[in-house]
Amino acid sequence: MSAAAGTHPALRNAFTEKFGVDFPIVQTGMGYVSYPQLVAATAEAGGLGILASATMTYEELVAAIAAVKRSTAKSFAVNLRADAPDAAERIDLMGREGVRVASFAQAPKKDLIKRAHDLGMLVVPSIGAKRHAQKVAEWGVDGVIVQGGEGGGHTGSIPTTLLLPQVTDVLRGSDVTVIAAGGFFDGRGLVAALAYGADAIAMGTRFLLTSDSPVGHAVKDVYLATDVNGTIVSKEVDGVPHRVLATDFVKRLEQRSVLARYPRSIANAVRFQKLSGTKLTDMVREGLAMKKSQGLSWPQVLMAANTPMLLKAAMVDGRPDLGVMASGQVVGVIEDLPSCAELITRIVEQASGILHDLESTRV
Repeated sequence: MSAAAGTHPALRNAFTEKFGVDFPIVQTGMGYVSYPQLVAATAEAGGLGILASATMTYEELVAAIAAVKRSTAKSFAVNLRADAPDAAERIDLMGREGVRVASFAQAPKKDLIKRAHDLGMLVVPSIGAKRHAQKVAEWGVDGVIVQGGEGGGHTGSIPTTLLLPQVTDVLRGSDVTVIAAGGFFDGRGLVAALAYGADAIAMGTRFLLTSDSPVGHAVKDVYLATDVNGTIVSKEVDGVPHRVLATDFVKRLEQRSVLARYPRSIANAVRFQKLSGTKLTDMVREGLAMKKSQGLSWPQVLMAANTPMLLKAAMVDGRPDLGVMASGQVVGVIEDLPSCAELITRIVEQASGILHDLESTRV
């Protein structure tokens, strides 16, 4: 029996209807990972794939959207930074290309939300606190990705099991769709998220570890060999809490003196500027925007310039010894590399089975 044929009715809900997908499963936007082949494979399997554009130039984003559309006619999203200098231009591009969802790593300002809405898109920011949910709901967003502290990349300290019910309570009765992230990898987690009041789950590390992910096998092997204690939340990557694999390279970053951090950050910023073709004036303007929107100090802004090159070294160049690998704690319970279709089918079938069993045990 296919997942679609045996799907429990609870898995056809507000999320699937609003976002135009078959199942309440989202593949998150991961820099240098959530590229066209992964996004299209997720969409074809019935989930919502998010294309990560923060590490792309505008021209690369144009090509990436076209590549996804060549591979699938189904809905997908594009993730972008709300404080990017060309955020408005990227939203206009997404509107012209018929992208269904604009996903933001931080809360976008009201003008960007309106711009996306005027172009027919749904707006979904990622949040890590109850107060953020309240704020963006007042601004008119269509959904939120609620990431608990066990999630990979930039993360907070509140675990999903505490943050998620806070957010669903705050948003109860609203039209804002809640997507739970942080610690999800199977059908049991999907059922748990629904029980907490969420409409869908989002997964990053689980989708990174699929056969459709563009990450090289040597890097995937490092992930697969990591246990549940093998991640660390470090501020040494870009100045703010960032959950990554606790590799020897990251451990050395943690031990650096303050004076040793900044020359390398400057060097990596220059390398990224040359690699991406980003104008120096745009990088400065982006740094100012980050400082203002995220409340970063100038040393933190300087360290943030490190991130693209450190991620690229591992995820693209295949050198985990010279870069960082964002990861959720869930990495320790992942043991295989299914295709996106196999993964989504497995999750939907398991969740449907649990839901049917729960119904049959009612007295």
